[in-house]
Amino acid sequence: MFLESFKISSMAVLQIFLLGLAGFILLKRNILGRDALDILSRLVVEVTLPALIFVQLVKDFSFDLYPNWWLFPLLSIVITVAGLLLGYAFGWPVKGANRKAQFVSLITFQNSGYLPLAMFSVILPPEKASTALTYLFLFLLGFNLVIWSFGVYLLSLHENKKFAPASLFSPPVAAILFSLILVFFGVNKFIPQVVLRPLEMVGECTLPLALFVVGGSLALIELKHVEKRAMCLMVLAKLIILPALGLFLAVKLRLPQLLGLLIVMQLAVPPATSLSVIVRHYKKEDLLISQGVFIGHLISLVTLPLFLSLYFSMVK
Repeated sequence: MFLESFKISSMAVLQIFLLGLAGFILLKRNILGRDALDILSRLVVEVTLPALIFVQLVKDFSFDLYPNWWLFPLLSIVITVAGLLLGYAFGWPVKGANRKAQFVSLITFQNSGYLPLAMFSVILPPEKASTALTYLFLFLLGFNLVIWSFGVYLLSLHENKKFAPASLFSPPVAAILFSLILVFFGVNKFIPQVVLRPLEMVGECTLPLALFVVGGSLALIELKHVEKRAMCLMVLAKLIILPALGLFLAVKLRLPQLLGLLIVMQLAVPPATSLSVIVRHYKKEDLLISQGVFIGHLISLVTLPLFLSLYFSMVK
């Protein structure tokens, strides 16, 4: 059972890796430049991903089917707090306020959108993938609010104490909230296919484009002096202890399969690539973020299918 699950998970990771590698090569060969990568990233965040979220929720979500929908944003906060506490627990050898803040951020915030989106689409049959994606989008509602508020606060070393409320409502978050409002009032039932189908076609572009962005972003990372001790601690905490904890709880509590899968997935994926964006935007010296994002994604090629395989072999 484990070997079969590992084969399926490994093949899924390999497919994702090949799409990311395409983005990496396109940027390294200057076929896709930095400006083009920024445009592509904006296209995903502001157009294709919101379209995917909107169609998924207005078609498949209802408050009757998901009466405990609010648990998923709450779950994202719980997972963030767990990562934060573990980050500080393992960060004691890391010296310097800026360096420690970056180390803690690497463990606190995961690649919660792109990789789980890709993995669910590959490893699950269509009917289960649809439910898993609904779980994921509800989870992202809480995660995006936290990373673009507390995450910015942490990485900017508390220099930005006031946040414009509008900055918390990124297009994906706005799409989730707008979709939930339409579903709540029943308006989604009257949206014609002539509107939904083009949006669905746009949303279907999200996965390959998002992985191009991840691969291209990794190509921009410059690894000059790798801090081995910090990276070893990061890998241990982020890619081994956290997913092991999630696996233990999911199995011990006998959680529903897709809910347990979401938890294990979110705890097993590598650090968020958006951390690099935050550091660059606030003009902070990149001491650990680039190292952690690159090495985390590299090591997760092994650890992610390992923990997913363990999960599938332990639950039915």
